[in-house]
Amino acid sequence: MRSAIIWGLVQGLTEFLPVSSSGHLVLVPAFLSRFGIETPEPSLAISAVLHVGTLVAVLLYYRSDLAKMLRFRTDPEARRLILLIVVGTIPAGIGFFVRDVVASLQKSVIGVSIALLCTAVILLIGQRLATGARRIEMGRIPDALVVGVAQAFALIPGISRSGATIAAGNGRGFEPTQAARYSFLLGIPAIAAAGLVEGLELLDVGDLGPEVLVGALVAGLSGYAAIALLLATIGRVGLVPFAVYAAIVGLAGLILL
Repeated sequence: MRSAIIWGLVQGLTEFLPVSSSGHLVLVPAFLSRFGIETPEPSLAISAVLHVGTLVAVLLYYRSDLAKMLRFRTDPEARRLILLIVVGTIPAGIGFFVRDVVASLQKSVIGVSIALLCTAVILLIGQRLATGARRIEMGRIPDALVVGVAQAFALIPGISRSGATIAAGNGRGFEPTQAARYSFLLGIPAIAAAGLVEGLELLDVGDLGPEVLVGALVAGLSGYAAIALLLATIGRVGLVPFAVYAAIVGLAGLILL
């Protein structure tokens, strides 16, 4: 049960904060083991159930946007949002074909640590680009493709999905909190797909125990809090604190593990 709570907290906080959930799911157990706290690294299948918790969190947080999109027949802005999400999701479809490669990369502590350092650089660049004022309802297909490619790049464990997509959104001239809003809405189909594909695998192996469900609940609650924290931080100080954190964790992984 302790492991499930740790997994849930790590997944919930780092899925939306731009510091890479996949990277933390590798490094946190490794760091804890150095202090005699053995926390087995979750499999990709169990990670998918934790994704379900974070999916519920983003659905609840952006329920007004989702309700708006249901009015697509009469609302042009709703149709624009749906188009941007669909187009932005297409590049991430490559993840279905490289699942084995992603799984192998997730086994490398050094590789994940280096990727976290890359995340820090991405966030610093994204902060330099955070000068736009566009709302995502003003977005166009080229914007969606650029952000979508950034999301596909974040398939690499240690590269933050939210960090890469927010930085890309900043680069396309979106206002920072709008770039974050687009990142989270774009994450809905990506998180749902991961949960569906790996969740089926989890059911096949019969590993859906109560501790996993507890982890999903913890992931949902902490994920909701993480969204609110990120939006508040971006509005005040930007992405730099997260870049510093990612760099520290990445360096610690290289030096200590």
